[in-house]
Amino acid sequence: MRAVGIGKEVSSPEGKLTILADIDLQIDAGETVAIVGASGAGKSTLLALLAGLDEPSRGRIWLNDVDLTALDEDGRAAVRARHVGFVFQSFHLVPSLTALENVMLPLELADRPNAREAAAEVLAKVGLARRQAHYPRQLSGGEQQRVAIARAFVTRPALLFADEPTGNLDAATGERIIELLFELNRDLQTTLVVVTHDPAIARRCARIVHIEAGRLSATLDSASAVPVA
Repeated sequence: MRAVGIGKEVSSPEGKLTILADIDLQIDAGETVAIVGASGAGKSTLLALLAGLDEPSRGRIWLNDVDLTALDEDGRAAVRARHVGFVFQSFHLVPSLTALENVMLPLELADRPNAREAAAEVLAKVGLARRQAHYPRQLSGGEQQRVAIARAFVTRPALLFADEPTGNLDAATGERIIELLFELNRDLQTTLVVVTHDPAIARRCARIVHIEAGRLSATLDSASAVPVA
């Protein structure tokens, strides 16, 4: 995917507020990228723009050769359904659905065949084969996040966006969740873009993108810790 000249502005009582300015970014297929920066730097806003969840005030974004900025919300939603998965800090599970039904949901919305079998297979991959009939309230935080990850991967998306995926978890559970994300990334060759404040998670990605006050301040290769073009 590629973003060129991205800016995002919003109105505030004090006038126009610039959230992001002049962001240029390219992410290659299968790459793992961490977006890091201080609170309020614009990390989550950038993620939402790249995923087509929001519209930039200026600039253009291409996802799988589709110009997201040329589409309306329905068009962006269709692209997301075909190509994108999400994992958030808050698990965003539907409380009235079982674990299996939550994972089936994106398949059913896309009218995919064999939704139940595909959902059960992915739940087994994340270690929840015996928890399929449980509702979110009956699951621990780590188990709920594993359901969310299974739901994100069940459509075999080209890109997975994760926004602070361990933010609501204890350290040990968070580490298991990160292991799972990177394992599925390797197995399915899904491009992984992670917003994180955790340096250990960032270092596991091939590239680290630093956002400072709404601007891209540096792009580093995490192995060599030197700027990359």
